[in-house]
Amino acid sequence: MATLSQWVAGARLRTLPIVIAPVVIGTAAAVDITGRLAWFEAILALIVGLLLQVGVNYSNDYSDGIRGTDDVRVGPLRLTGSGLAEPKDVRNAAFGCFGAAALVGAFLVIFTGSWPLLLVGAAAVVAAWGYTGGKNPYGYRGLGEVFVFIFFGLVATLGTTYTQAGVLSVLSLLGAVGTGLIATALLMANNVRDIPTDREVGKMTLAVRLGDTTARISYVMMLALAILLPVTMIGTRPWMWLVLLTVLPSLMPCWIMLRKHEPGALIPVLKQTGIINLAYAALFTVAIVMDKALA
Repeated sequence: MATLSQWVAGARLRTLPIVIAPVVIGTAAAVDITGRLAWFEAILALIVGLLLQVGVNYSNDYSDGIRGTDDVRVGPLRLTGSGLAEPKDVRNAAFGCFGAAALVGAFLVIFTGSWPLLLVGAAAVVAAWGYTGGKNPYGYRGLGEVFVFIFFGLVATLGTTYTQAGVLSVLSLLGAVGTGLIATALLMANNVRDIPTDREVGKMTLAVRLGDTTARISYVMMLALAILLPVTMIGTRPWMWLVLLTVLPSLMPCWIMLRKHEPGALIPVLKQTGIINLAYAALFTVAIVMDKALA
């Protein structure tokens, strides 16, 4: 029987910044449009994102575990692969998170009248399970990064803005692309670490397809592009230069990705990339506030 602390470890809390950051950016973009903070809608959006992410983590744990993908691996605890929890219990935990996310998301849509997001939310739940679940998981075909960019970048950020403001803006789109790239970089770092074991069991992630060296370089390029994108708005948003400060927390993980080739050495990169995403969201938000205050 897995303990509570082991279930918490299996939820992989270090991945949660990839859902906190887009809600922060989407909310800041909405405030820029409306001039008010819709805190209740923001909290609901955050709850939906957190539930989906934990559900994805448990789903991945279950699906990889029953396939034997996690039998030999380097990295954080896996409940199914380690035998600490029954596979059905991990699967049910995933479904429970997805169901709760659907309920909260439906309430958010009804409360805000954002009816088009019902279909988007349903697609997000299906995509969350299909990452490693089912007979033909797209995560095993190198499409995991596409899912993360779309749903934990574009959908999470733009959906947050839309439920609070009823419209979107160029600012929200740039923020969505930026935080989506950082979230994708986090998945890339995770998959680079697992290249040897994934290749052995036929899990053809994008990292496996690109190869070790190219996958590592892609991590750095994703972060660089995310940081540089907001700078394109300096002409009308002069305080966007603040986002360049995200370079500072990016230096160490980029150095590790390019120089450290032992799988275990990449484990801290996951937490560091999550911190990068939070720093990016915070600086993006401060830039919006400063520009609006001085307008």
